[in-house]
Amino acid sequence: MPWNPSSTHAAAGEVAQLVGLRHKHFIFTLTTDGELQTHRGVLKHNDLIGLPWGTQVFSHIGAPFFLLQPSLADLLNELPRNTQILYPKDIGFILVTMSIGPGQRVIEAGTGSGSMTIALAHAVSETGHVISYEYRQDFQNLARKNLVRVGLESRVEFKLRDIVEGFDETDADAFFLDVQNPYDYIGQVRAALKPGGYFCTLLPTFNQVEKTLYALRQHRFAFVETCELLLRYYKPEPTRLRPTDRMVAHTGFLVFARRIEPSEDARGRELMEEVGAVSMLENEKEEE
Repeated sequence: MPWNPSSTHAAAGEVAQLVGLRHKHFIFTLTTDGELQTHRGVLKHNDLIGLPWGTQVFSHIGAPFFLLQPSLADLLNELPRNTQILYPKDIGFILVTMSIGPGQRVIEAGTGSGSMTIALAHAVSETGHVISYEYRQDFQNLARKNLVRVGLESRVEFKLRDIVEGFDETDADAFFLDVQNPYDYIGQVRAALKPGGYFCTLLPTFNQVEKTLYALRQHRFAFVETCELLLRYYKPEPTRLRPTDRMVAHTGFLVFARRIEPSEDARGRELMEEVGAVSMLENEKEEE
């Protein structure tokens, strides 16, 4: 497996990371007789293969590095890309909020460069399955290469299609929709999800969120939540703890919802309002 987070020692064929001074890092695949050339010297792969992860090593000119397994966040941030990728701060929250885990069947529309696809494939494990839709062949080709690089391609089925035509699957556990106009496809998403299934989309502007909220109500989704995540790091120096000079602020608005099967019984109206399936403002207009 090219990326094997459960291994203890570096092996040929695995993805490795070297971290040097000023956090300069390199992610590459270890190969027998290979070498990594950097501006701080050359490191031969044969000298790295077999070492425990976390070992400090040196280039041929004495520059220090640590040999590590790249984290999932490292891999996603360094992906070759032709589109804007999702940030790990958003991806982690999406996976937890939608309860993505081993054995699940998850649909993604808008593969892009494959960052979310990789995260989903990792989360569903070997017993799960990810179906990823994309309408651009060049995007899909790059995403497929990125999946192969980390060894997760067997967990993903790629489909090339304009999603206005709908989806082949039904009763999916969760659906992540990463397109500019998700509000145009909520009906198709509902048909692909199981009752109670999870939905999420990420949008950069208020206008898109507003249209999506209306579409979710129209197509009988509830438990609607909208949020954004702001990430601030701190300098880990005990005697001078303070925020770093930069932070990852607005990257997009996350919209979550779940497919429901509502009753027409009037006694359920109040609960429908509480879970976001209908608007209290709509109630007021009806009373007028």
